[in-house]
Amino acid sequence: MKRFCLLLLACAICGIVSAVPREYVTCTDIPYKESADDYVTERCRLDICYPSDTSGCPVVVWFHGGGLTSGSKSFPWKLKEKGIVLVAVNYRLLPRVEIQECIDDAAAAVAWVYGNIHKYAGDRKKIFVAGHSAGGYLTAMIGLDKSRLARYGLDADEIAGLIPFSGQMISHFAYRQMNGIGNLQPTIDEYAPLYHIRNDAPPLVLITGDRDIELFGRYEENAYMWRMMKLAGHTETYLYEIDGHGHGAMAEPAYHIMEHHMRRILGEPSDPE
Repeated sequence: MKRFCLLLLACAICGIVSAVPREYVTCTDIPYKESADDYVTERCRLDICYPSDTSGCPVVVWFHGGGLTSGSKSFPWKLKEKGIVLVAVNYRLLPRVEIQECIDDAAAAVAWVYGNIHKYAGDRKKIFVAGHSAGGYLTAMIGLDKSRLARYGLDADEIAGLIPFSGQMISHFAYRQMNGIGNLQPTIDEYAPLYHIRNDAPPLVLITGDRDIELFGRYEENAYMWRMMKLAGHTETYLYEIDGHGHGAMAEPAYHIMEHHMRRILGEPSDPE
């Protein structure tokens, strides 16, 4: 028993055994962007949930969904109590701002995390960026278009991994609608993650729901992204389709895939559950 307890303690220190009880602290509405603009003050804020009794933890920066026109910050709840620092981000929304401002907010939030997460038990070498739907779109945009984070003095290739859930890979539909382009008319321009294919990007894990019940061609967009990244020579691109789950329901099982790849990238044993 003593030997087992010593092993358990050693694993807990390394962040491998997620079942070890920890004391978590939540800090809310932290501003990540300074401006005299009231809308920036209102929306450019984030929450952090972190274990207070350790340090050097992996970090997930999570962007909420809502079609870039609605939604509010929330934690990826399935990853709580896993020894992971969680960062939930709000950003400005269309049509009150242009799409480039939504993307810039996402980049500013990630840059803030890199500069400050050591104060909240996080390791800047273990930062993953993820999100659902519109949040998945923002994840892919700031991770693949290096100019977005470069504005804040950060190299996107420092990100440990990009894990979009049902993210738009063509130009986002809300942006297309603002420009008179319908849902069934696909566009790939500078506001499409597919426009920024490159072979030296961080690991990219693409997860969608069932192709037959997802939003308009969402699986196929991600499959095309997977294929083009592979053709470009990016070996660390993965694609998952969660059968029987639609756009919203796919998130719960996707968390397990996300955690598996985080642990794989960090060289930790995968959770067998």
